[in-house]
Amino acid sequence: MASDGMRMSADERREAAVRAAMTEFGMGGYHGTSTAAIATRMGVSQPYLFRLFPNKKALFLAVAERCVRTIEAHFEKAAQGLEGADAFQAMCGSYQELISGGDVLRMQLQMYVAAVDDEEIRDACRGGWLGLWEYVAARTGVSEQEVAEFFGTGMLVNVLVALGVPPSARCWTGIDELYADRFPEKPAAGTH
Repeated sequence: MASDGMRMSADERREAAVRAAMTEFGMGGYHGTSTAAIATRMGVSQPYLFRLFPNKKALFLAVAERCVRTIEAHFEKAAQGLEGADAFQAMCGSYQELISGGDVLRMQLQMYVAAVDDEEIRDACRGGWLGLWEYVAARTGVSEQEVAEFFGTGMLVNVLVALGVPPSARCWTGIDELYADRFPEKPAAGTH
């Protein structure tokens, strides 16, 4: 493996593994994804992958953490230079853009599925999710109810996008109305 004609550092190799694994785990889930598929996507052998991560669970946990950090970084970028309700509005308005690429949406959904049956994954994903909740609350200063609506609406948007529900469907209307009441400049239906 080379980067610009030079050997990759251990951190760069681990980063490449996390990126490849996010795509693979997002498509196949924790149980349905083989480390061989991740190694193939990365362009390395399976034993090489295990030099970077001791086992599949360690890699899944690294990807889950990355997914949460990616969401937080996206929200921070959206809210850059803003405070309070303005920062909150920017985060709300940016969420569909974040999940439109697919990997973050798919990985979030796979994290929840894997967490149901695995205590270690559940603990890690719960910690990441609660940390994201705390970040949004602290960064924006909005009420607990508004944070709850934000995360609840985000989960609904995850489902609608994952199911390919068209913007003209009635269930989007409630989301548009929720945002229109608080944020009059929110784009109209279909421009999520």
